Amino acid sequence: MYRTSPLTPLLIALLPVALASSALAQEDADRARAVFAGGCFWCVEEAFDKVNGVLATTSGFSGGDVENPSYDQVVAGGTGHAEVVEIEYDPERVDYESLLHVFWRNIDPFAEGRQFCDVGESYRSAIFVLNERQRELAEASREALAERFDREIATEINEFEAFYTAEEDHQDYYRKNPLRYNYYKAACGREDRLEQVWGDEAGGLDADYLSRR
Repeated sequence: MYRTSPLTPLLIALLPVALASSALAQEDADRARAVFAGGCFWCVEEAFDKVNGVLATTSGFSGGDVENPSYDQVVAGGTGHAEVVEIEYDPERVDYESLLHVFWRNIDPFAEGRQFCDVGESYRSAIFVLNERQRELAEASREALAERFDREIATEINEFEAFYTAEEDHQDYYRKNPLRYNYYKAACGREDRLEQVWGDEAGGLDADYLSRR
């Protein structure tokens, strides 16, 4: 005669949880994350949304010591946070080195405590690394730039600790408010400075580089 183990009901109850965990693990295997601070997060979102293999970009804050800060708190200073963009990407289509390539060519790597017309700690440039491999690649890329330009690179490389999503009106701002966004971007001198530093590489979407990845 077949006897039901006392554990059988528990195992049956836990089965959906196990299946959900398995599905989540599969999703994580298909996605990776990167977190970059490059001044105004509206502009950083626009830059990375153009990259093939990037699945989503989210504006927010990292690097500070205040939980769930508001945009007004961060830009006022004192929270320690930088405006950042969390990037979800498919590592089968684009690798972290390529994201670093795009990141550098969308910032002024020599500016301290600012980016373009935006001044203050919240607008500093930084790479927030999520693991040791990201740290190795970020440090190697920064060293290569220092050697290339023969000057110190101001961009920080920091351990990622937490990401706080910015208010909804800051998400996809460049799409929702194109007139205001383009006026701000032009008035801030972002594109002019990028061309001054990077020349034809400005924006980082040069096909020759990305096709070699």
